[in-house]
Amino acid sequence: MLETRFDDQLIAGLASAEKQIQQNFRPVIAVHKWFARRPGSLFRGLLLSEFDDRPLSQSYFESHDLTGVVLDPFMGGGTTLFEANRLGLSVVGYDTNPLSRWVCERELEALDVDAFEEAAESIAREVEAEVGDLYKTRCEECSEEAEVKFFLWVKTHECACGEETLLFPGPLVAGRGMKRHTHDVLVCGSCRRVEQYLPGEAPEDCPHCGAAYDAHFERTANCRGCGVEFPVTPKAADSPPKHTLFALEYHCATCKARPGRRGRFFKGADADDHARVEDARRRYAALGSSPYWPDDPIPAGDETNRLLRWGYRRFSELHNERQLLGLHLLAERIAKQPEELKRALATVYSDFIRYQNLVCRYDTAALKVLDVFSIHGYPIHRVQCEAALVGIPLVGSGGWRHFAAKYAGAKRYCQAPFEAMGRGSAKRVTRTTGEKIEARFVATPGKLKSKRAALLRASSLSVKRLPEGSVDLVATDPPYYANVAYSELLDFNYAWLRRLVPETPYFTEETSRHEDEVHGGKVNGRGLDVYAERLSAVYQAAARALKPGQPFVFTFHHNDLRAYAAPVVAMLDSGLVPTRTIGCPAEMRGSIHIAKADSSRLDTVFILRKPPAALSERHDLAALLTEQVAHLEHAGLHLTRGDRRCLAYGLMAEETVRALKDEWKKEKSTRERLAIVVDELERRSEKARAAVAALEEDAEAKVSARASHQLAFGDAAVA
Repeated sequence: MLETRFDDQLIAGLASAEKQIQQNFRPVIAVHKWFARRPGSLFRGLLLSEFDDRPLSQSYFESHDLTGVVLDPFMGGGTTLFEANRLGLSVVGYDTNPLSRWVCERELEALDVDAFEEAAESIAREVEAEVGDLYKTRCEECSEEAEVKFFLWVKTHECACGEETLLFPGPLVAGRGMKRHTHDVLVCGSCRRVEQYLPGEAPEDCPHCGAAYDAHFERTANCRGCGVEFPVTPKAADSPPKHTLFALEYHCATCKARPGRRGRFFKGADADDHARVEDARRRYAALGSSPYWPDDPIPAGDETNRLLRWGYRRFSELHNERQLLGLHLLAERIAKQPEELKRALATVYSDFIRYQNLVCRYDTAALKVLDVFSIHGYPIHRVQCEAALVGIPLVGSGGWRHFAAKYAGAKRYCQAPFEAMGRGSAKRVTRTTGEKIEARFVATPGKLKSKRAALLRASSLSVKRLPEGSVDLVATDPPYYANVAYSELLDFNYAWLRRLVPETPYFTEETSRHEDEVHGGKVNGRGLDVYAERLSAVYQAAARALKPGQPFVFTFHHNDLRAYAAPVVAMLDSGLVPTRTIGCPAEMRGSIHIAKADSSRLDTVFILRKPPAALSERHDLAALLTEQVAHLEHAGLHLTRGDRRCLAYGLMAEETVRALKDEWKKEKSTRERLAIVVDELERRSEKARAAVAALEEDAEAKVSARASHQLAFGDAAVA
């Protein structure tokens, strides 16, 4: 069954390629941002291995119309649900976050994509006619009017003496790092002039005022007027920081078409650009208020406390006046659309607001805007990027048109999904004709007919209301202990979305946070015991809904071995029988969230079954770890120390469940159960460390051998 038919190497290769450019392999995820999405290819492989009795290498690329019910008690961004629905299965999903239910509904609902595209472009043209003049500038090459792509702002200190100091982190505005521009673009922190220089031609000092180009501020700075020292990063500001417009990236279609013209268009902000800013402020003031602006107070949290330290108190304060004006005009038109189109357009609106705020920054190498959640938090940088509101078709990013196009592409994929293997020019696409991501929604998760979906914004503990033995498979990616509480981030989108669709029955609360969330955190004071207790309660409820003998599958990884104690407690409390663990890619190889952190890019996939199910034969941990590493390396992955450690931790967790299963007493307190598991994990840790060390030595020996061979025979022989 699943344990024997799952093809580790096939899925590892597919998942690794998918995670590099996930939106190209699973366009459905472009419906709306969600965090830490697991590869859809993994869940497709797991489901087919259980429900189709042919080899996975044969069934994976074919079309299916299966029967059965799949439950995900932490549905999040909906990967389990849309993969199961695509195969013909009915799905039940729970999540405490209202935005999770909204996103999953939009992924699974039918949509007239042509009508959606027409409505989205009509809105774009109407808003452009009203405020498009605020997104124009003078081209410095031909002096004609051009379209602005990005406005660049810098945080500004206002001294009591009346002097302003621009807090540039350095002189670089845009570079040639990815060969997207021909020059280095530099700004002088003293006179604010922006200049462009060919490689190696930049002077040490500004040619206009003589100030050093490399002058920048670290933790403190001194006022240019009176010399008083002040902190660059506030510890408890009373109001949001002031920003000053200093540069623009724009697009001149006339000059771009000129033969031999290469690179992008940059300029320093001139008097007309500043005049447009003032014009936007006047129009904003004339509007006065809007029912669509989120004046909700920003709640304290592990991530949101950074905003509070910088003086932001309400979500609306994260946007400047031009952005608030434009967002009001867009929302006003979306609200008048027919219901089906309104839901889709409102989702685009919620998603693109990630790029329409003054917490976004500009990538000086890729030359693009980075959204507010580029590192899964609220990073506050000194230079911020304001993307054009409506956007230029096929040029730039971060505008309404760009996100409408992504949404349309996502829904067209739902109508005709495909599978892809390989990368770049070697990528091979297979259409799974007959499959479709589209469900009929039901209010309650009773007996579900084919391709029905019951989605609930509710605590996963309410899974208890599911009929016992009514689910054929449970598959989920639970929250990980002490990781980012995504509700803290999603409050930003939710604050806007719930004003645009106030009739949504599960959008009644002011925050997307929920008391029953399963995660730990500093601000809420939830330790490992609370995390374990809640995870266990959900697992027990889901196991009760599972049919006897059927599989319960979940993914997990963590840097801290102690964190594995919580899922071990949950597995033991649920009476589930471990049958296999699998290693699978879960993150981009170059993910900035794990770079230089020695973190794993892999998940352990735990496969368990509800009794009656027998424990499978267990091999030595070192042998199993070597086998998992070999499967992943044969799939083309280059494993890190963090990857190997994660695989070892997963195997240790499974060993611990096996060791404690027969004597387990779940009536003991959570702290007692955790202590037993932690002791057992730590008892096995020395053996696991030795197994990882042996694999590291082997990997280093292989690298050394390749290097010696290359030195002796040259690159051609190695190739």
